[in-house]
Amino acid sequence: MVTDPIADMLTRIRNALQAKRSQVDLPASRLKREVAHILAEEGYIKGYTSLEDGRQGILRLYLKYDDQGRPVLQGLKRMSRPGRRLYAGRSEVPKAMGGIGTTIVSTSRGVLTDRECRKLGVGGEVLCMVW
Repeated sequence: MVTDPIADMLTRIRNALQAKRSQVDLPASRLKREVAHILAEEGYIKGYTSLEDGRQGILRLYLKYDDQGRPVLQGLKRMSRPGRRLYAGRSEVPKAMGGIGTTIVSTSRGVLTDRECRKLGVGGEVLCMVW
């Protein structure tokens, strides 16, 4: 059992990018699907699919590289952890890399990007930053 599934997800993605893999499989959950949806929507990954395995399911992410073979995802940083949760109000949602990257926030309206949080005027738990 993994104590921090989001950190595990980010580590698996980081390791797959370093190994130049085209895809990475991880145990599925609703929160991970929503994070994967944001990564695909923001253009950091090609896409994702959910596969059934008779248990909780598998989430397969298709990784994206540029013309020179460098990963589009340059950095992934876990912000809120089980031992130290990080919450931000609507005016305090941090910008990743000064606005170049994306901050993923779990809010009462679902998992949103930092830009969507500011537009809707909501805050929540800061899950991670990607750039």
